[in-house]
Amino acid sequence: MPKYVLAYHGGSGMPESEAEQAKIMEAWGSWFAELGDAVVDGGNPVGRTMTVGPDRAPSDGGGANPITGYSLLNADDLDVAVKLASGCPVLDSGGTVEVAEAVEM
Repeated sequence: MPKYVLAYHGGSGMPESEAEQAKIMEAWGSWFAELGDAVVDGGNPVGRTMTVGPDRAPSDGGGANPITGYSLLNADDLDVAVKLASGCPVLDSGGTVEVAEAVEM
């Protein structure tokens, strides 16, 4: 079965209170529970990012739309993976989800 990388961009960032953090973690836990066996790797949020360009020189900030986290899912095809991604909690806080097939080599 094909695997799909979900790359999260944006969102509201780190919650300011423990109550906000608990609410966000509950939303992510519920979403992953809905996804069930499709989840290969729930992934993680990411910290500071850098981008390496064609000149091989690193630049701070991760480019125009830095990744804020990732997950890896199994899905029958790209359309199914996109449908699964549409329930992602990052969308509720203004973020986006990029869905890309991980091509097996």
